[in-house]
Amino acid sequence: MEQTRRKFIATAVAGAAATQWSVAAHAQQAYPARDISGVIGWGAGGGTDVAMRGYAPYAEEVLGRKIVLQNKAGGSGALAANFVLQQPADGYTILMTAEPQALFRVMGIADFDYDKFYPVNIASVANSVLLVVHPDAPWKTAQELVAHVQANPNKLKMSMAGQGSAPFTINAMINTLTKFDTIKVPFDGDGPALAAVQGKHIDFGFISSGSTWEHVKAGRLRALAVVDARPFQGVPSIADVPVLKGITKYLPWGSWYGVFVRRETPDDIKAKLVAAFRKAGENAQYRQLLESRGNTMLNISGAEAEAFIRKFQSTTAWLYHSAGAAKRDPAELGIPKP
Repeated sequence: MEQTRRKFIATAVAGAAATQWSVAAHAQQAYPARDISGVIGWGAGGGTDVAMRGYAPYAEEVLGRKIVLQNKAGGSGALAANFVLQQPADGYTILMTAEPQALFRVMGIADFDYDKFYPVNIASVANSVLLVVHPDAPWKTAQELVAHVQANPNKLKMSMAGQGSAPFTINAMINTLTKFDTIKVPFDGDGPALAAVQGKHIDFGFISSGSTWEHVKAGRLRALAVVDARPFQGVPSIADVPVLKGITKYLPWGSWYGVFVRRETPDDIKAKLVAAFRKAGENAQYRQLLESRGNTMLNISGAEAEAFIRKFQSTTAWLYHSAGAAKRDPAELGIPKP
């Protein structure tokens, strides 16, 4: 009798385990079986937000499920990244973020960077960052603004979107070349910074063309320069300022926008997400949206995306080090010199 009971229990346990495995396997095969949460690491209205909200609908068409977007701004993207790391590695929570994630350790923001995540897709790079002011501002050129800053140190207010962001990086570039002492006013992304420039609460900002260009065309902002070696849509290069000619050694440089999942996510789920976002990145309407705002399309994933991130990380981390802006020595973190 006892032997029969033990055999029954063993059979029941084995059957339950087999059923559980079958359900798990089916759920994995059926991915996505429900809507996906897309966590945007920056505030509404900024370059990352525009790029990701334009991206998601075309990926939804391939996945057959909604991507429910939410903004979790803060800590240069670390708040959103930490949130995603706390969720199951099942592909139902994706991180939609920008370049500072590659610099968390260098800047002392977090004890991880992109190494905890798998790059589903790096959609584009906004290698056109504009120096913008209010249309009523007294400066007509970047040279006039730089001269005013140097004649009046720590008087003008510029936007700062967190450590590792485009404004932070460009400020570091300039300070390796000349004195550029301003009051840095922090914002959780491009959107609030744009509103502050338009409202005359700050004097100027270095903000991606992806979020500024429509405002420039509408006359709500004036673009004094582009942070590139070449002009952009008639906007002169920042290298036209005599003391900033050396900035070309850091260029091209720009914000990039991408989609990530936790690295432990099953390979077949990664593959489905990669295929969906690659297809979305090929969409002509999406490409036109980003390219019209000064973005260069990349649409890369996996090993190619990781190589891109490593190159960006190396260039930027050592720039911060030379400008005295890094919290940790890149060499100690194993980041090679470019």
